[in-house]
Amino acid sequence: MTAVVVCVLSGLIVYNNYGKIASKYEENNDTGLVEFIETYNHILDSYVEKIDKNKLVDYAIEGMFNYLEDSHTDYLDDEESLSLQDKLNGEYTGVGIEMIDSTEGLYITNVFDSSPAQKAGLEIGDKIIEVNGISVEGKGGSYVADLMKDKNGEFEITVFRNEENIKIKVKTGHVTITSVHSDIFEEEIGYLKIDTFSATTFEQFESKLKDLEKEKIKSLIIDVRDNTGGYLNSAYEIADLFIEKGKIIYQLKDKSGKIEAHKAKTSDKRNYDIIILTNGSSASASEILAAALKDSYGAKLVGTQTFGKGSVQETETLSSGNMIKYTTAYWLTPLGVCVEEQGINPDVEVIQNNKTDIDEQLDEAINLLKK
Repeated sequence: MTAVVVCVLSGLIVYNNYGKIASKYEENNDTGLVEFIETYNHILDSYVEKIDKNKLVDYAIEGMFNYLEDSHTDYLDDEESLSLQDKLNGEYTGVGIEMIDSTEGLYITNVFDSSPAQKAGLEIGDKIIEVNGISVEGKGGSYVADLMKDKNGEFEITVFRNEENIKIKVKTGHVTITSVHSDIFEEEIGYLKIDTFSATTFEQFESKLKDLEKEKIKSLIIDVRDNTGGYLNSAYEIADLFIEKGKIIYQLKDKSGKIEAHKAKTSDKRNYDIIILTNGSSASASEILAAALKDSYGAKLVGTQTFGKGSVQETETLSSGNMIKYTTAYWLTPLGVCVEEQGINPDVEVIQNNKTDIDEQLDEAINLLKK
């Protein structure tokens, strides 16, 4: 698919060489691409309305991905590409806040640790009123993000807090997205919550795990609820901290049907009890980690059935800066099960009552580890 897209883009960009390009495709019996280029040029030359060539190309590529009928295969525009890259990289240059739109305004829902926003004094719960004197009332998060796109910028953000407007100056800088959170409960039970599997998640996980082990934990809860995935290698490296060398962490099945097993490589291993918390939004890399620890370590799953995403995607950045994301393989559990559209069933099912503030799934995991 990558080759097809690159060929199409090349044909579109080198507009004046259409005849040579068409001949090349004709020689290779690529009649579909010849018709594609012919159609593109006819539209540009003859269509009665003014045409945005970039959008025409965008829709053409989207059409190819729509044909594949795979919800995990997609064409991402500039904004979507940047958002995905930031999430997967686990770090970016910016202010370091997350926001949510509500009927009452735009509120800060997260301030990343050691970020410029945290150092400047922005807090969770602040309502954003203005950026550099420009009102953002009713504008939404994307509008505010556009106002703060300058990577070398300094901004004055006005927030509403404790019944007063407060002006806070903040400069953009390096932001590491915190993807792992830790806690420790009674009976020396450690707790690690993974939000996503980014390029920095393993480093964060390993560091926090070692901190918990210095506190002499006797068991561990790993929470991947509402974690929709991320980098496959990040999940692999975390599993490798626990699983004995030589045991399978996951398997990959390619388009030819060939299956390749990926096994634990390091001498790292643990022997304390582990419980994985899962729900219907635990997907992809979350399921890989859960299945690996269940099958090859003996961990128990508590919560509800996982999402069931058994496919693996790769990304490619096109010359325009846009990205394509496409399925290249299916992953299998250590026991050879494909979870696509099936998910993984918990060992102990606990359906969370969303009408209460009590985390019933976490409480059940703690109770099981106390026994």
